Amino acid sequence: MNAVEISKSALDVEWRRLEISAQNLANLNTTRTADGGVYLPQRLLSGPALSFSAMLEAGVQLTPRGVEVLGVEAIGEPARRSFEPGHPHADEHGFVSYPAIDHSAEMTLMIRASRAYEANLAAISIAQDMYARALDIGRQS
Repeated sequence: MNAVEISKSALDVEWRRLEISAQNLANLNTTRTADGGVYLPQRLLSGPALSFSAMLEAGVQLTPRGVEVLGVEAIGEPARRSFEPGHPHADEHGFVSYPAIDHSAEMTLMIRASRAYEANLAAISIAQDMYARALDIGRQS
């Protein structure tokens, strides 16, 4: 696997991470989903496409395979409750349950993911420039 393929796998993961964060922010005030419960915020789990131990066992013949999405799971935080007795989704005590989404943490995660995305775009560009320069050197020889 070459540098462009590795960076492309990271682009795919970071794009998916941005989608999950955007979905969480879009559902910040969702008190009911289609199944009747409060929206559960999601987190993307990512990691290497091949574990480090598997790479060690295979020896030097094996090349890295980049990163991949390992899954998406719900955050186990309890819902935040707000006293709003006039709200149509209020319980018998007048409390409404909202998703446990920290707006600033989601925005920070989105910034980190977008910076990682930008870094991988730069890595692809640099790798392509290096390949083109290598071809130029080969032609001159």
